[in-house]
Amino acid sequence: MKNSFLFLLILYFVTKPALLLANEAEIWLEKEIDIILNAYQNENLPNENRFLMVEQTINNNFAGAGIAKFVVGKAWNSANKETKKDYIKHFKRHLALNIASMMQGYSHQKYSLINSRFDEKSKVTMIDMEIYSEASSIVVTWRLKESKNRFFVIDLLVADISLVVTKRSEFNSMLKTVDYNLSNFNEKLKSQNEKSYEKIIK
Repeated sequence: MKNSFLFLLILYFVTKPALLLANEAEIWLEKEIDIILNAYQNENLPNENRFLMVEQTINNNFAGAGIAKFVVGKAWNSANKETKKDYIKHFKRHLALNIASMMQGYSHQKYSLINSRFDEKSKVTMIDMEIYSEASSIVVTWRLKESKNRFFVIDLLVADISLVVTKRSEFNSMLKTVDYNLSNFNEKLKSQNEKSYEKIIK
């Protein structure tokens, strides 16, 4: 009995920091999600303002530079500093436009954070969010990492499909058409963003 109690005590102190981190991450994530949802619940808010709120949230809370670098693979290494800087800017807007486009189908669905866990090895917190309406539901998994005493989103899994991996595949196809030249790719991405932006603000 004494040994069992000692084991439980050790287990508590080992898992407590991970549980606390997961709870802090949930509180943070819920707050950031609600900012965007509140914007889309406000029917008097112009589409452009809604998008700008999404873009600001993406810029503040996604590990944009790290994700951007990963999704262009080998094209990153051969680019100069200015080209990389421009690309990160275009990528962040591209990401914001993608999420804003998904939000256009929002019709006051509900959500709940149903599970969270912390991976000690990778130092990544994963939070499952169920989005549901009367007819259906879908589970989205947020992958968060703490850096400089705050959280950043490093990936988003929709029905177990990674946003980051999907973007890497999509961008690789586009990069092939410009022989993996990041400067030329920037022009393509900028043009794509402009077209997407026009659709979003209508």
